Amino acid sequence: MPDQVVILGRSTIQHGGDSDRVYLMELDDGDMPGLLPRLKELAAQKNYGKIFAKVPQRWATAFAEQGFRTEALVPGFFRGREDGHFMGKYLDPTRAHEPHHEKIAQILALAKKTHTRPDHGTTQEYTLRCCTPDDCAAMAASYSAIFPSYPFPVHDPAFLAATMADNVTYFGAWHRGKLAALASAEQYRQGGHVEMTDFLTVPDHRRQGLAGRLLAAMDKELRHRGLTVAYTIARALSAGMNITFSRAGYLHAGTLTNNTQICGSIESMQVWYKYL
Repeated sequence: MPDQVVILGRSTIQHGGDSDRVYLMELDDGDMPGLLPRLKELAAQKNYGKIFAKVPQRWATAFAEQGFRTEALVPGFFRGREDGHFMGKYLDPTRAHEPHHEKIAQILALAKKTHTRPDHGTTQEYTLRCCTPDDCAAMAASYSAIFPSYPFPVHDPAFLAATMADNVTYFGAWHRGKLAALASAEQYRQGGHVEMTDFLTVPDHRRQGLAGRLLAAMDKELRHRGLTVAYTIARALSAGMNITFSRAGYLHAGTLTNNTQICGSIESMQVWYKYL
């Protein structure tokens, strides 16, 4: 079952057994400091192994005093004025151990060596555009084919349509009328940042640079919308996605150990960011 998104006080929380965690997505100042015991209580009730939180600098010490540690740091994450801490608390000590740390380090080093370069297009004709509600069935089918399991119900056209009507803009690359690649921009207007996420490329259209082209289009569009910082939480074992963001001028902020369930297993993730 996909994770649930709920409201605790006025703060937005995601939690679920697949990722085995509580995720504080948006913190409301009015809920502090009482939110901290509520997060721990929820995690204890569900027997989750980790609590993950996006925390403004002004509350980082309060979280650290409760056993959280900063795993990634994005300067100016909140409207370009206040740093953002991506903090984790491991309720299951084994969750803090990453068995693939050497491979992850190699991929990260490779990505960091990748030089920024402009988008020169691809060898085939593709049309890039924002998706509409009419595209949701094709989008859901593509997500189902590429990701057997995912933290959110992206396999459901109704979910995609609902998020599209709220704070998510989906970008697609189309080839001869069929969806070839897809990504989304989840906008947090109060915080002034946007998460670039949910990237996929249909197997027949890989090695065409479509993820990079979509990301360039997303950066441009979200800059026009007034967002300050773009970031992503990318699979640490995916060399292609980490290289894509490094090549697009994103900077590495840190590694989230055993953080997110994708395709049936919990994986470590890399945080990359860019000032728009």
